[in-house]
Order: sequence, then structure tokens, then C-alpha cells
Amino acid sequence: MGKRREARERAVQFLFQHDLNPPENLELELAQFWSSQRAAAIEDEKSGMAKWGEKTELPPPTAEEAAMRLFSEPLIKGVLEHRDAIDERIKQHCKNWDFNRIAAVDRNVMRLAIFEMLHREDIPPVVSINEAVDIAKKFSTEDSGKFVNGILDKVRSEILRPARQVK
Repeated sequence: MGKRREARERAVQFLFQHDLNPPENLELELAQFWSSQRAAAIEDEKSGMAKWGEKTELPPPTAEEAAMRLFSEPLIKGVLEHRDAIDERIKQHCKNWDFNRIAAVDRNVMRLAIFEMLHREDIPPVVSINEAVDIAKKFSTEDSGKFVNGILDKVRSEILRPARQVK
């Protein structure tokens, strides 16, 4: 799996958590999230060697972990900053479907992809859509991929972004 995919998956996990239980202090919650991600990864590496209640000492983040966080955090903060406008875009294309009935995972996957399409010119919209579909299939259902693809394709068709110039 690519590093950006993994970073997007972490962003979706945080956004899902934030959607269901918004924190009072975003920066503190982000720090706790990244710490818990590292602790879980270390626990996986030890594969059950840690004992219940045993305090695990976390080493400093690796360059790979720092790069993932560097890519993810602006996405997370951007989605949260523009969430109302992004949600309006989703609602426009969810005909005969109440926004609150959309699965929380699917909703947050689409929020991330729409943020990328609207605010990240370094990421082609088709990449955002493909990543979102794969993440939705992984964390939600196979049908979620089709649903997410349909909504995001409609949003993409509204975006007028100049084609990349080959140099």
C-alpha cells in the first residue's frame, strides 16, 4: 500500500472519530490520535508480547510516520474547516437520500475526496476518487464503493480545473 493511501486512511479514521464524537481541543485530539496509531503499530509488531496494563514506551516517530502525519493533518484540518460547504455538495447529489442516513464512513471518505478535489491542485480529481472508492470498500462495504464513486463523479464534473501542462 502506498504511503499516501495509508495517510488518507488515517485521515478518514480521524474524521470518522471526529464526526461521531467531536473533541473540544482539536490539536490535543490529533496528538492523542497519532500516539494511539503508533502504539497500535508497535503492539502489532510485538504481536502480543506486551502484557495487559503494561506501559509501552513509544520511540520517537520514524521518518515514515512523520511524513504520513505531514500529509494527513492538512487534509484533516481542511476537511473540518470546509465541512459545511463540502456537506452541501454531497447533499446536492444525494437525490432521494437523507444526508444523515449516509454511513458515517462513506460520508467522511467523500468529505476527504471532495476537499482534495476542491482545494488540493497537486492531486488530480481522478486520483482522489480512486483512493476514496478503495478506502470505502476497505472500511465500509463493496456497495459503498459504487455509491461513493457515483457522488464523487458528479462533484468532479462540476469542477473546472485546467488540465496539467506537460513540460
